[in-house]
Amino acid sequence: MTDVALQQGSPEIPDKLYFRIGEVSDLLGVKPYVLRFWEKEFPDVAPKKSGTGHRLYRRKDVELLLRIKQLLYEKRFTIEGAQQALHLEVKAPKVKIAKIERQRELFSTDPLPGIRRELADILQILK
Repeated sequence: MTDVALQQGSPEIPDKLYFRIGEVSDLLGVKPYVLRFWEKEFPDVAPKKSGTGHRLYRRKDVELLLRIKQLLYEKRFTIEGAQQALHLEVKAPKVKIAKIERQRELFSTDPLPGIRRELADILQILK
């Protein structure tokens, strides 16, 4: 998610542990009520609440909100489309890693020496 958040056109996220809703609002360029609405629509956006009830967003929340904004405003997804896209993004890397590991298992031994022996045997038969 960090790679997506740091693409061209995305604002630089300050190196802090927590951000208040006003800071996130300014960073993303949206009103605070939009962030509160996105919290309801996207369950992965779950800021902590301070003892006084203020929302405290972590860096991963801000990165996710940047991705949501990109999907909704730049790519023109609907809320449902953005939810599906985020769900697939979370699911896809695990599947891709599993496929790569399976391929490594299948081809973990070097087949070239065996192929060379077989070709040498065929050459002997043909001579």
